[in-house]
Amino acid sequence: MQKLQSRDINLRYLIDNFGLQRVRNQEFFREWQENLPEVTDIEKQLLDRIQNIYYNLVDSPPVLENAVKLTIISPLLFIAGLYESPFQVKAEKSIAIQEEDSGRIIEGRIDILIMKANLWVTVIESKQLAFSTDEALAQLLTYMLADPDPETPTFGMISTGANFNFVKLVRGETPQYARSAEFVISNPGNELYRVLQILKRLSLLPD
Repeated sequence: MQKLQSRDINLRYLIDNFGLQRVRNQEFFREWQENLPEVTDIEKQLLDRIQNIYYNLVDSPPVLENAVKLTIISPLLFIAGLYESPFQVKAEKSIAIQEEDSGRIIEGRIDILIMKANLWVTVIESKQLAFSTDEALAQLLTYMLADPDPETPTFGMISTGANFNFVKLVRGETPQYARSAEFVISNPGNELYRVLQILKRLSLLPD
């Protein structure tokens, strides 16, 4: 049995071996665009503090992945209410996907997995500030393909701490995915407001 690591998988591999397709129709992934909850004044104040922490990190390079998770990702998930019931948090989660008739298994470890009623609600793949979210996309999609419930859409978030991007995957005979716009913490204003809205929206989706 040949074993592959998820970090070594690229999009071409997922396309060739799983039939993965990217959907560009905006109607496919409406969850990040509509019916978004309001952000309260208190939440805005907390998100502004996270943004200030980001600038403090940038002023003292290099910034490691653990620092990003500790100072930016974890507080954001806390504000979104994703550490509370009915959600379950796995700081690290092993996954394995066996390809049919190929004799290969893909293994990997998810950074942070948020679960609701045993369904994956959002998967967080965090990287160093210097990384691009594109570099983590194939790895995140690999994790999402391991979702044990193929009938339920899976939603993910990739974050470098500086950039945030949401992904939707629908399984079935042909797995399809789409991405949201990318939100950048250093843009004018504070795009963490929108990131929080999307996280809260995904957390409200029915089981």
